Amino acid sequence: MSATAPKAPAQTVAYAIEDRLYLNITDRCTLRCAFCPKHRGSRAVRGHDLSLDHRPDTDEILAAVGDPRPWREIVFCGYGEPTLRLGTLLEVAHALKARGAARVRVNTDGLACLVHKRDVLPELGACVDAVSVSMNAQNPAVYAHHCRPALAGSWFAMLEFLERAPRHIGEVTATAIDGLEGVDVAACERLARAVGVRFRRRVLDVVG
Repeated sequence: MSATAPKAPAQTVAYAIEDRLYLNITDRCTLRCAFCPKHRGSRAVRGHDLSLDHRPDTDEILAAVGDPRPWREIVFCGYGEPTLRLGTLLEVAHALKARGAARVRVNTDGLACLVHKRDVLPELGACVDAVSVSMNAQNPAVYAHHCRPALAGSWFAMLEFLERAPRHIGEVTATAIDGLEGVDVAACERLARAVGVRFRRRVLDVVG
């Protein structure tokens, strides 16, 4: 009788932190941030292993959520940039709102318009209540040092995304991490206020 290999544990598509449910839909990123735990050998957030053996489709993601109504907020935020799977994100977000989700948020690098070569904000605004955008730096040089973008003009594209987003999305917040060399968090906040969005200070190595 041949031995049977143990079944691999299911990948984590949805994971809870307090009263929020986070959706881990891709492992691909637009940036290669030096401070990201996955570039330092860890794929865990609050005890949840976010490794993906495949990118879940819409049905898998919705099955992982189940009934969205008990959650205060459902957030697209895993170990990749969710807007790289824009079609899936939009399908899931529309379905969640139709099923009674109180609030849908996207944590993003703000580069979706640059990546997809069109203004995607109207599409996001049709099914997303809030976006949190990783500003991360007060100027292109500091941004390039820490975020290591693959696409030219990423810092400026992120800033334009922030400036245009409130026309389509009800709540827009820029974030920056306190503790990174050369990052002036106060300057980041001033920049966020100047383009008309909220600002939130994050702490280095505190995720979720």
